[in-house]
Amino acid sequence: MPSSTIAIIGAGNIGGTLARRWVAAGHRVILGVRDPAGSRASGLVAELGWQCSAAPVGEAVSAGEVVVFAVPGSAMPSLTAGLRSALRGRIVIDATNRLGDAGPANSLDLIMKACPTAAAYRAFNAFGWEILADPVVEGAVVDLFFAGPDGAGRAAVAGLIEDVGLRPIWVGGPERADLVDALAALWFALVLDRSKGHRMAFKLLGA
Repeated sequence: MPSSTIAIIGAGNIGGTLARRWVAAGHRVILGVRDPAGSRASGLVAELGWQCSAAPVGEAVSAGEVVVFAVPGSAMPSLTAGLRSALRGRIVIDATNRLGDAGPANSLDLIMKACPTAAAYRAFNAFGWEILADPVVEGAVVDLFFAGPDGAGRAAVAGLIEDVGLRPIWVGGPERADLVDALAALWFALVLDRSKGHRMAFKLLGA
């Protein structure tokens, strides 16, 4: 997709890997973190050069055309509550997993409650960072299933998925986010309970 400014909230394995892939594809990345001078964020900035910077979370969100949440799911309630104005009109991608909660694993409800005008998508949560870093397994490009509203936002998110090197598969609107969550649950079960390895991924055949 055309070059964009992407705010990635979090600089851990998922956020850092996405930053590397998107900078390599020509995008500008702003890491939204509590401590922009901290070793993890500053190390990524030094590694990726002028296309990557770090800023406080609110500042990063305000500067991004697309906002990607790549933090522990438990942080989402307090984090989204303080970003109402900054998220207005943004394309927002939820890559978090709220594990152990009684509710859904995704945080689309929290994002839309904080800012109903945001276009919220569920993506990048159904496998580990190892697949994002190298999205070809046994010679096949891995499929990434995502959910969210149809339209220009969907096309933009699909383009960002392709820029990581994955094949985007849209499963439907935000009401289908539970299907993406189910794939994440399946991945965790196979990797953690059946020792399939972190390079295990999914491929849709016949489409």
